[in-house]
Amino acid sequence: MNYEEMYQNLQPDQKVLKDSLAALQKFYKAVCKETESGDVKSLLRDLNTMKESADLLASALENLADTAAGFDAKTYFESGDFAEQMLAACEEKGVDVRGEFPVYEMFPYKVKVDAENQDLYLDRKKVQCMRPQSFVDTVKAGQEKLNKASFNAATFVNELSDAYDLALLKMGKQVGYDMYLKSLYKFLAPMSRFRKEYDQQSFAFDLARLYTSGIEETKNGRRFQFGPSRKPEQAIRILDKDGIEQFLSTICFIDPEKE
Repeated sequence: MNYEEMYQNLQPDQKVLKDSLAALQKFYKAVCKETESGDVKSLLRDLNTMKESADLLASALENLADTAAGFDAKTYFESGDFAEQMLAACEEKGVDVRGEFPVYEMFPYKVKVDAENQDLYLDRKKVQCMRPQSFVDTVKAGQEKLNKASFNAATFVNELSDAYDLALLKMGKQVGYDMYLKSLYKFLAPMSRFRKEYDQQSFAFDLARLYTSGIEETKNGRRFQFGPSRKPEQAIRILDKDGIEQFLSTICFIDPEKE
């Protein structure tokens, strides 16, 4: 099953709909003039033409409704056809995607396919869309908008440094300790209501922008470095400036006088 096939089937009746509406608008203006001027002969002729256009419009609407109602959306989702075509559209449009049905990552978004209800979720937002190509276009547009958004890497790394110091105090660790980024995130967004506004995917996106920014130290000269981990579940997946995935697990800050 393929939504694009139904989309193509809808096109002829959509064109009839468009042309009929244009004709009705055109003759409506003529009828208004004819009633005002008293041109009854032209009025009767144009009213008859309007009726023909209205009949075509009604027929096209009925055909469109029948075609749309005949689309088995439940099977389309539950069979995996939608997800398969979504992944194909991602490849075609150059959208990086990872994961398995029903949950995917299109960095920095998380996508969930709710086959039972034929719904899509982009992060926590429900998206009403059954056309894979259109959905992927939405994702790509969102990614491009995020990438163009202003970002102050120097400010962000200073905020990371402050959160790192607070975490060291709480954990009883010394400067230079390799701290899991996922642990540090909890100090950046300590309350659940904050995490709704700034979730882990947003954190990962900011880490990616910091990673590619070229910034190497805080405003007071503290250097920092990211590190790996033997625990895959602790890794945060990002994309670098070339679109290549990288996995960041830890971060440490080093005071300049201690280097």
